[in-house]
Amino acid sequence: MPSLKDIRRRIRSVSNTRQITKAMKMIAAARLRKAQMAIEARRPYAKRIAEIISVLAGRSEREDHPLLAAREPKKVLILSLTSDRGMCGGFNGNICRETEKYVRQHLSREFGGTADPANVAFVHESIELAVIGKKGQDYFGRRPQYKVFKNYRGVFEKIGYEKACEIGEEVSSAYVGEGLDAVYMVYNEFKSAISQRVVVEKLLPVEPEGGAHAEEQGASLDFEYEPNKAGVLDEVLPLYVNNQIYRAILESIASEMGARMTAMDNATRNASAMLGRLTLQYNRARQAAITKELMEIVGGAEALKG
Repeated sequence: MPSLKDIRRRIRSVSNTRQITKAMKMIAAARLRKAQMAIEARRPYAKRIAEIISVLAGRSEREDHPLLAAREPKKVLILSLTSDRGMCGGFNGNICRETEKYVRQHLSREFGGTADPANVAFVHESIELAVIGKKGQDYFGRRPQYKVFKNYRGVFEKIGYEKACEIGEEVSSAYVGEGLDAVYMVYNEFKSAISQRVVVEKLLPVEPEGGAHAEEQGASLDFEYEPNKAGVLDEVLPLYVNNQIYRAILESIASEMGARMTAMDNATRNASAMLGRLTLQYNRARQAAITKELMEIVGGAEALKG
């Protein structure tokens, strides 16, 4: 049985931990409100521009712009969005597992179910990763079977649309110039403080809303373009890519704050329950020690009488 000194030390340690987790919960809650306002303000614009680009893509030929070119997805780039810090429950683990799941599915389709994701050659030939967040960089950096196209550092230190544009330009250039057939994003979509959903979303090529059927319907009716169609596509398609990446970053930030707030709340509750058990254990041990001392005193007094 632990001594009273050991139990007191444990109580102090758990109490200090509870103070830390409670403070982290309050900080995450304050940041969550700001992040939630940012993503709720961005969503309508991102949704509307996605609708417009989908309609425009449906009225364009695949040869009209490199970002519209559709090919069989043999070589794929996955943009995986994690966080820079931990202590946010399964936030980062879910993203990494979903990314690996997509890799397995892609290899299974490409090689008829005969490819093993642990085979370095197969993965390097067909899958590349672009990782945002230190946790994802650490995770995939320890696994040599994954080829990391780019680690984007410092994205969450100063969040802004300019950083999303830098990422979008690199991803678009890689799609056009490095033989990529598709680009996907894997991120946590914010639902509420206690609910986040992992999303795998195609970023490139830009596809018409409704798929091939909408593309066939749109071919019969087109817009008038000023100054010309190529100039309009050159402007709006990169804008679409940048906005989708920026929205995913904002979704990821809000989801991270919600996951951290929930995780720290659970940790605080667990610490309080542990303190209750330790206090009960301490009181019982102290009572037992006092009873033992009384029995020794009584025993000594009886011995003196005898």
